[in-house]
Order: sequence, then C-alpha cells, then structure tokens
Amino acid sequence: MSVTALRLAPRSRGVALLVAALTLLLGGRALFAEGGFIVLQSTTSTQNSGLFDAILPRFTQTSGIAVRVVAAGTGQALKNARNGDGDVVLVHAKAAEEEFVAEGYGVARHDVMYNDFVIVGPADDPAAVRGLDDAGVALRKIAAAQAPFASRGDDSGTHKKERALWELSGSDPSDARSGWYRETGSGMGATLNTAAGMDAYTLTDRATWIRFANKGSLEILVEGDPRLFNQYGVILVNPHKHPRTRAREGQMFIDWLLGPEGQQAIASYRVDEQQLFYPNAR
Repeated sequence: MSVTALRLAPRSRGVALLVAALTLLLGGRALFAEGGFIVLQSTTSTQNSGLFDAILPRFTQTSGIAVRVVAAGTGQALKNARNGDGDVVLVHAKAAEEEFVAEGYGVARHDVMYNDFVIVGPADDPAAVRGLDDAGVALRKIAAAQAPFASRGDDSGTHKKERALWELSGSDPSDARSGWYRETGSGMGATLNTAAGMDAYTLTDRATWIRFANKGSLEILVEGDPRLFNQYGVILVNPHKHPRTRAREGQMFIDWLLGPEGQQAIASYRVDEQQLFYPNAR
C-alpha cells in the first residue's frame, strides 16, 4: 500500500480497500468467464495414476479452460453424465461407452489411449498362477484354491473387465461361501490397499499399480494376455440432451486430447521411468 493510502482517513481507507477488493473480484470473474471450465467425469485410474496432474495444466495453459475432475468408477461416471453432471467423459469400458452414445447421451466416442490390466497377488502365490499368460486359467486356479481375492465390486471399468474374465474362467465367485472373495465397493487404490492388507489377489490397471506405494508382499503374477488390453475413450456429453453442457469448451478439450499436443503429453508421462499410458487416437 502506498504512503498516500496510509495517510487516508479511516473511512477513506475503508472505501479505498473496498474498491480495490471489488476490482480484484470483478477482474477475477472476468478472467474466469473468458476461459471458463469444464467438468470431466472420469475413472479413478486416470486420477490415481497421476496422469491428470501431469497433462491438464498443459491444456489449461493453452486454452485458458480449467478442468474439474470427478473421479469415480466408469459405471458411476457414465451415470453422472447421464444425469447431466458433466461435460466430458473419459472412461475405459468400450461397450458401456458405445451404449451411452447410442442412447443419445454422448455425441461420439473416440479412442484416446491404452495400457493393460494385470493380476497381482502375494509373493508366496498360494494359487500357483505366477507366469501364466491366460487370465481365465489364473482366475480358475484362484477359485479352486479359494485363495483370497479382492474385487472392486463397483461397476467400474476394471470391475466390468474382472466379471468378463470370471465368466471366461467358468467360475462364479458370487457363489463363494468361505469368504475368500471380497468386494470392496471402492476405487482401485483402496482395493489395492485391501489386497495388500489381506495378502489377496486382485485385478488392477497397470498405471495405478506402478504409482501405488503400499504394495506390501504383492507382485505382478499374471500379465500378457491379449484379453487384458485396456482401452480408454473420450465422449462429449450431448448438449441436445443436457442444454447446460459446456459443449464448446468440452469439444476444445477433446480436440486437444486427440491432437498432437495432448497425445504427446500422454506419451511423455512416466513414473519411475515407466510409461503408463500409450496414446492411440485416430
């Protein structure tokens, strides 16, 4: 504050401070209105892996548009978007995404990036699945051994994949009566914590696993099955279905994500020198 301002009478100083505060507030609103923001409904894996922390500031710097992420399982993210609570969806369950678009809730679906799922479990591997490259056989052996298994149980993309793999295995864990199969109803990080605490097997996306710190005795035991492929897609919420959708800003984000800058940002994100996601926009 200047010497002149300090010498003002108390009432004058109060008026001056009020004017300054209003100027800052209105200026901030003007800046906010110029760029605006979007709400991105996405999965816990993109959040837990640290990807958004790495790439979203680049988009905001380029566009002036802030991105507010709501991280939930894919099923919940799509449900939120169906209710109009979001502008863009970025999830990983292609059949559910295509249904979302077919029902008119999304404008179009685009491939963005991929990685894979892995089955992790305790180092002593009581079900003897280490080194298998067939996820269905691995799950069948886990069920036969009644070895502890932690499932997300939350209708997420990972949970949808797990259920498909159980069906492939010919085993139905919902019939488990000895308590070896546990549904956490939680995100990937919390489910990995549960698995580590009970020395259980679980299915996880590789990106969250790499970033996860509390591994305990858990190790990657099963990988490399083509059926463990994990594709992510991005969709603009249909403004004709939900007129409040920030369609212009949302499409700008999608165009950036699918374009050279966004794809390079995804490819360059690494943890412990490991690439977590592989861009494959067409």
